[in-house]
Amino acid sequence: MMLKYIIIALVIISPFFFTGLINKVKAIWAGRKGSPVLQPYFDFVRLIQKGEVISKTTSFIFQISPSINIASSLFALMLIPLPFLGSVISFKGDFILFSYTLAFSKFLMILAALDTGSSFEGIGASREVTYSTIVETAFFIIMGSLALLTNQISFSSIFALLNMSTGYTILIKILLVISLFIMVLVEGSRIPIDDPNTHLELTMIHEVMILDYSGTDLAFILYSTALKMVIVSMLIANLLVPLYLTVPISLILFAFILILIFMIIGLIESLIARLRISHVPQFIFFMTAFSLIAFAIIAFFLRAGVQFSGKGL
Repeated sequence: MMLKYIIIALVIISPFFFTGLINKVKAIWAGRKGSPVLQPYFDFVRLIQKGEVISKTTSFIFQISPSINIASSLFALMLIPLPFLGSVISFKGDFILFSYTLAFSKFLMILAALDTGSSFEGIGASREVTYSTIVETAFFIIMGSLALLTNQISFSSIFALLNMSTGYTILIKILLVISLFIMVLVEGSRIPIDDPNTHLELTMIHEVMILDYSGTDLAFILYSTALKMVIVSMLIANLLVPLYLTVPISLILFAFILILIFMIIGLIESLIARLRISHVPQFIFFMTAFSLIAFAIIAFFLRAGVQFSGKGL
């Protein structure tokens, strides 16, 4: 039990490490030395120490949104299981609460953007709503598919059974890993969805929504965004870590998968450019397409009488 809380504590302090890892990969690929991997931590501390400038046109929603955003992300983390150790909070249907916890934090961020009275931020909020709708639908298809396959409706039970399986479930895992990886890019507002390092009006999505934030509030938003990427990446790791390994090896593999995911993100941002804004929904729809294919495969085999036992097929 103590080990579980130690790992969770490490995850809580790790988001900026993974952000720094992305930046380091991009720098190396560009032939530069780049900033230290721990630089995002220094930036976080610097923002915490700065004052805030709050517009008189905003209401309390603008001020409470960053705090609720970070609290929602931390609560969502408590629902994600670790190999062999489980999650801090687990119950039937917990993935529904997980989804709506993240949706609630995003809803408040959208309200805060609209609360500024800026048409510029309103454009970003509109785009964020559109893309989040696609992602949330695809996520429920993913979890519905896994629930149908395993006959379980909680994160811990689903991953515990799924990771003891073989056969056609390997193909399903590959499809769902691709889908969740796209979700990582959307939640983190990374290339090709958005670029956190730019402020171009015609292409901004998430960044435009937080232009009015500064100081501690901006630090909270940057942290919660990085944490959401780690949370979704943990779902991917849960799909890939087998349960026949020992606890230390499984946790090491779990951490290695997280590092690999963020290195791949850095590689992608080094090789391709951000999509045109009109093409972003088409890219996000790939997540829905892959999740629907996985659902169709599961439905086909179950209808054919191939039962999932959790011990192979």
